Amino acid sequence: MARRALVEGDELLARLGTTFRDVGYEGASLALLSKSTGLKKASLYHRFPRGKEEMGAEVLAEAGRWLSEHIIVPLGGPGSPRERLESMTRQLDQFYDAGRKSCLLNMLSAPIGTSGTFGSAIRALFEAFIDALAKVALEAGAEKHEARLRAERVVALIQGSLVLARGLGTAAPFRRLITDLADDLLDTAEPET
Repeated sequence: MARRALVEGDELLARLGTTFRDVGYEGASLALLSKSTGLKKASLYHRFPRGKEEMGAEVLAEAGRWLSEHIIVPLGGPGSPRERLESMTRQLDQFYDAGRKSCLLNMLSAPIGTSGTFGSAIRALFEAFIDALAKVALEAGAEKHEARLRAERVVALIQGSLVLARGLGTAAPFRRLITDLADDLLDTAEPET
């Protein structure tokens, strides 16, 4: 009988991440994680001796690396604020599969008022994202406090659109949001009449 190919590295973390995105941390049983990766439970424990918590931590760390490489660093790079924000929206659109994938940070978060297993790591990722967006808003002329508020609003809109898309069973809320995201941060949207 042929031996099953091993799943390692990026592919393993991607499969684990998909499971956490689909069912959340609490819903991701070891049986489900085993099925999604194609690895036996013993193989998963060999790779992740601390079990599901270590799997979640590594998936979260990989998401942090992606966020830094594709969002945070480019937001501070060359180009106009609008160009950098438009590049960011393209990256987010791809990462969230045009709104069809849930946010990993949301699915790994604990209820409000509790720190949860990954609370500090998730908080740090959100803070880094908000800080990077606020710097772009500052560069575009917003006052410091206003830049921070706009950045928080943009992150909230992204997260909310993903939750709404999941709840409604359609990616349309995310798709609509992503087209106007630069305007929301730069506050250049046309006033309603």
